[in-house]
Amino acid sequence: MLRKRDLNDVPVLFDLMSHPEVYPYVREKCDTVDEFYFKTKKLIESDESGEIVTRTILDDFLQPVGTISLFDVEGSAGFLATWIGQPFFGKGYSKTSKEEFFDELFTETPIDTVYLKIRKENIRSRKSTTKLPYTSLANESHKHVYDQINENGEIFDLFVVEKDHYLALKQFIEMPVSQTTEEGYVG
Repeated sequence: MLRKRDLNDVPVLFDLMSHPEVYPYVREKCDTVDEFYFKTKKLIESDESGEIVTRTILDDFLQPVGTISLFDVEGSAGFLATWIGQPFFGKGYSKTSKEEFFDELFTETPIDTVYLKIRKENIRSRKSTTKLPYTSLANESHKHVYDQINENGEIFDLFVVEKDHYLALKQFIEMPVSQTTEEGYVG
């Protein structure tokens, strides 16, 4: 489940973000809780003005477990940044939060392309991303973006989620199971 970012979540999120298995991969790094309050306030303001989209990821008890955001929005495209606190690794929050976030982006905003820039050494994120049926490796298909994010050396792989592909796949997955007869398909 997602909700708009809230300053009340800062202490919990700061503790989760500070874990050594999480911190290196967080886009908006902060060394103190005060700095995290300040950055979160700025992110909330940017979200309210439409420059970015940022949400808090919640667990089943509505407690913060991480964040998901769309940054560097240009036209109808932007870059996804997600992190989940270490105690919540492997519990499905990454997949469910991305799907809820993409539902919002692709149905309530003009966004139609979401890029995922993943450090080549970040095995956990690569593995998580390749499990998602609507993501595609885009190092070649979006070469101009790949070259741009790697202008200082090949650090990142580029993945992409396209609105049309995501919504078509979602519609296909949510289709009711058709009945069949011995003669074949009955629709």
